[in-house]
Amino acid sequence: MPTLDMQGPYDLTTEKINEIVTQTSAGNYALGYMNDSNAFIVEYVGRSDSNLNERLLKHAGEGYEKFKYSYAQNSKEAFEKECKNFHDFGGSDKLDNKIHPDRPADKDWKCPYCDNY
Repeated sequence: MPTLDMQGPYDLTTEKINEIVTQTSAGNYALGYMNDSNAFIVEYVGRSDSNLNERLLKHAGEGYEKFKYSYAQNSKEAFEKECKNFHDFGGSDKLDNKIHPDRPADKDWKCPYCDNY
């Protein structure tokens, strides 16, 4: 069973994001909902290379109910964890993510889990 290794879930609202995600930092997140068994169902995974709070606020009001998050030491760590979460939770076949996680434009990093990028 794959794991996100993130804190949460929390309601995906502006108020809750601002209350919980207080560091200006790179990080990762997952968006989804709670099923009837009270399990968090992942619908989308993402990252921020510099400000996780700011990135999550862009998703408030998109229709997702809950979020989980974790801070990252740097953008490379965030990119690699996003790739892991993307592959662990089914990629574009199961997630709302339309494409494989993209690396920052000025980096030549490769996905550690597939041949993309």
